[in-house]
Amino acid sequence: MKKIFRRTAAAMFAALMCVGTACAQVENGFKKFEVRDDFKENGFEWFHNAEILAAGNKEKHNAMTIGWGGIGTLWGRTALTVYLADKRYTKEFMDREQYFTVMVFDVENSRVLDYMGHKSGRDDSDKAKTLGLHTAYTANGTPYYKEATMVIECRKMYQAPFDPKGFTDDVPKNMYRNYTDGIHSMYIGEVVNAWKK
Repeated sequence: MKKIFRRTAAAMFAALMCVGTACAQVENGFKKFEVRDDFKENGFEWFHNAEILAAGNKEKHNAMTIGWGGIGTLWGRTALTVYLADKRYTKEFMDREQYFTVMVFDVENSRVLDYMGHKSGRDDSDKAKTLGLHTAYTANGTPYYKEATMVIECRKMYQAPFDPKGFTDDVPKNMYRNYTDGIHSMYIGEVVNAWKK
């Protein structure tokens, strides 16, 4: 009963608030959903499929493919965690901005995942244009791509680099022994919006 009430209330609120930028996702073929109720993916496998992370604003943003992440509950909030190596261009956007998006693309768009994962925004300042993607923005001004099949928007709650003194096992030690892109930083975001097609 509580789930039905929560879904109905959320739908009514979305309909009332659906003006201007707030409705951009609906106009682009997305429907809002509640991740706690309707996220059907396997949380242990989801990031293995590679997702696209975007951060920035309407003036400038960047996106990249990510394979490290986690979803769950933290501090009483629905949370999504991503990790970025120090030398990644997207990191400066993540450090500066309060919001970020994580996007899913269909398998037929594997070229998007490949290009976003191998081409730095330092070398191609508009990777979306190169790929023929169309950038849109949430009501919070967070970038996402219209061609995605799912978009999860997060408000950053925590960020910090890994501290090697905290490595208690050889797994992370071995990972960074010859890793040239620098140590990873962890970004924990509260899921504030989610849309899918």
